[in-house]
Amino acid sequence: MEADKNVKLQVEQLLLSFGGVYALKEVSLDVRDNEILAIIGPNGAGKTALLNCINGFYKPQAGEIYFDGRKITRMRPDKLTKLGIARTFQNIELYTGLSTQDNIMSARHVLMKQNFVAGAFYFGRALQEEIRHRQAVEEIIDFLEMAPMRKRVVGVLPYGMQKRVELGRALALEPKVLLLDEPMAGMNLEEKEDIARFILDIFEGQGATYPDTPVLRDGIRSIILVEHDMGVVMDIADRIVVLDFGRKIAEGTPAEIKTNPEVISAYLGKEK
Repeated sequence: MEADKNVKLQVEQLLLSFGGVYALKEVSLDVRDNEILAIIGPNGAGKTALLNCINGFYKPQAGEIYFDGRKITRMRPDKLTKLGIARTFQNIELYTGLSTQDNIMSARHVLMKQNFVAGAFYFGRALQEEIRHRQAVEEIIDFLEMAPMRKRVVGVLPYGMQKRVELGRALALEPKVLLLDEPMAGMNLEEKEDIARFILDIFEGQGATYPDTPVLRDGIRSIILVEHDMGVVMDIADRIVVLDFGRKIAEGTPAEIKTNPEVISAYLGKEK
């Protein structure tokens, strides 16, 4: 495939089935540079299955996935993380016995260059590298307004704060493409507003506010958002893809999707 400089990630004719039941059937889409792409659809439409294929948790039976023009279909999740794809999960996946700080720091090990021998002695380059990564973690904690609970064990934090920790861990990987799987599920209105604000701030970048942390300074310019809250989707998404029973039934701007009869029948009508 010839790379399109404006396309960061491309999915072509993806097919995924479990025991003859199709979770995805010939799904194609792309996420471009400088956009938030939302994926919506009823429960069971294949939204999470699609993210699982993109970041290597599921292996599709057919179709291809490209990242920056490179084929990444069926690549291992750890390899994809190093390439620049990170995600959050619909069901929180944290180290519940560790602190907020340690959960976010755990992601930075993917970026560390010193080997375990140097790390064991903890001096010289290994020590300096550890200090740099911990500074980045502290800035992410500050950005997500979690300073008061940085040392608290994640397992005792409120649900909304655990969602922030998971977002922070994804940011700590410094991805080029960020996959967000229902980041606002189960939250109250105030918590949803906070997460929406963080997503937009992540997308836009914070410039001189965090000059030493590239992921915060420059932002993440390609985001895939799976979300059920249509108010949020319509407010922050640049484009929307609609799935239903594993098929893509529509794609367009928020204004186009809102008035699409097929979408209203298949999805928006079910949400009422």
